[in-house]
Amino acid sequence: MSIDESQVAAAVAHVADPELRRPLGELGMVGPVRTKRKKVTVELALPVAHYPQVDELTARVRAAVARVEGVDEVLVDTAVMDDEARAHLRMLLRGDAVDGGTMHASDDDHGHEHGGALGHEEGRPNKFMEPRSKTRILGISSGKGGVGKSSVTVNLAVALGRAGYDVGILDADVYGFSVPKMLGVTTDPLIIGDLVVPPTANGVRCLSMGFFVADDTPVIWRGPMLHKALEQFLVDAYWGEPDFLLIDMPPGTGDVTLSLGQYLTKTEVFVVTTPQAAAQRVAQRSAYAARKLKLAVRGVIENMSWFSGDDGKRYELFGSGGGQLLADDLGVPLLGKIPLVAALREGGDEGVPVVVADPDGEAAALFTELAATIASLGPARVYRRELTVR
Repeated sequence: MSIDESQVAAAVAHVADPELRRPLGELGMVGPVRTKRKKVTVELALPVAHYPQVDELTARVRAAVARVEGVDEVLVDTAVMDDEARAHLRMLLRGDAVDGGTMHASDDDHGHEHGGALGHEEGRPNKFMEPRSKTRILGISSGKGGVGKSSVTVNLAVALGRAGYDVGILDADVYGFSVPKMLGVTTDPLIIGDLVVPPTANGVRCLSMGFFVADDTPVIWRGPMLHKALEQFLVDAYWGEPDFLLIDMPPGTGDVTLSLGQYLTKTEVFVVTTPQAAAQRVAQRSAYAARKLKLAVRGVIENMSWFSGDDGKRYELFGSGGGQLLADDLGVPLLGKIPLVAALREGGDEGVPVVVADPDGEAAALFTELAATIASLGPARVYRRELTVR
């Protein structure tokens, strides 16, 4: 019995690419299919030579083709897309209109493998703010540094991902970027022409200033440059349509917070504090700033709430009550309390979030519970005075 090549091609076309998270047929990545007796050879057209997660992709293709009747052996070859195919892919991912049925590539659309500067075109829409967008934008904020805001962001994102949601993190802490290392990202963003594809680690996509400047290079920018960089991270990157986009906001109430308030007006703010009264008072300012920018403050997360000793007792090293006091002052719920555990700090240093490193531990369980609580809140309702019926 001969193998039906059309069935093989259809099976390959339905395989989801782990990097772009869309079917290969839709992406134009299915090449020729050849059969010989019970052996099938499939060619994949990759956007760039050193394509991320290619081993996972080929494994998925082999598994899909092996289910086709009559197939005993599957070989997967790879080739690099030509410029025209790559331009079609870039335009598809960007979602640009096709003029008269013709897609136009930019002059520099040669599929750079990684690194480089972000391109930008004025006037490109922010798709996260479109009415049809399903993405909830969660701004993880704090009034001061040192309260574990970034570690909360990373572990909350991973917990949401493990609950089945499509999740991304935008590291907007442009002065103190740390999310890629904490998340365990080991590859640079994929660059397709002027389109950036955020890399994935532990099931979460991530984009950060850390990918575009050296670790030892300080970012000394004024407000307009920061605003432009954040805008590019949103409109010049292919995020797909995640269920949640978490934004690791910088401490305080500076230029980045102002830019986010202007550019992502449906951001839901979650304030991270510690039990210490002094930290609570500072965190309160960031919440008030968010409200002045008409951003919805949804709740408080208390970090470093206690330390569990070998004797089983909880020790409140940083006092108690700060999170609840802040929540009461703001009129929002205290959504979760996270303990101080060594695995949380170690995970941040080693790129293995505690939700992954110790999934059965106390901290991981509380992050999982926090993720479920935030998901159950549903998106914030945005009220505008100009829409009030009189």
